[in-house]
Amino acid sequence: MIRQPSRHCAVELQALPARIGQVRRIVSAQLRYWRLDALIDPATLGVTELLANVHRHALPSKQCTVELSVLLDQLTVSVRDLDSRLPRPAVAGPLDTGGRGLTLIAELSESWGARPEDSGKVVWFTLPALTRGLEEPGHTLNRLPEPSETERTEASSGVRTPARGARVG
Repeated sequence: MIRQPSRHCAVELQALPARIGQVRRIVSAQLRYWRLDALIDPATLGVTELLANVHRHALPSKQCTVELSVLLDQLTVSVRDLDSRLPRPAVAGPLDTGGRGLTLIAELSESWGARPEDSGKVVWFTLPALTRGLEEPGHTLNRLPEPSETERTEASSGVRTPARGARVG
């Protein structure tokens, strides 16, 4: 039995350094809206690592979708990209400047994984979302605030924030 309605947010983007910062801000705002402030740091750190991997490794394109889902007291953060190669944790030496991202995600999350999809793969991790008692009778989920003119201009160049499954109340 589901104790609370599911919550979902998705952002499509090109995994470029400037966009990664924007997604971190969107993730932070969405988690604040869902009253999951305690998850902001681990979620934004994890999504940054996943997007950095898309930026460094994904072929043929850097196009991806970040999704946040809360269901049954668990936050799942996932990144879909068009590259079918599944990631593997690397063993980084003490002087290596990379290769620790998936190890970091494994340490900060309850669980993580990767799965192939028809058009690429999804890499995901979960965090505990202790939200009991936050739902009020008649509470509905809302979309993020409408973007400003500047944000709409940026959105036309690759960042979109559909809140699938959200009801406007």
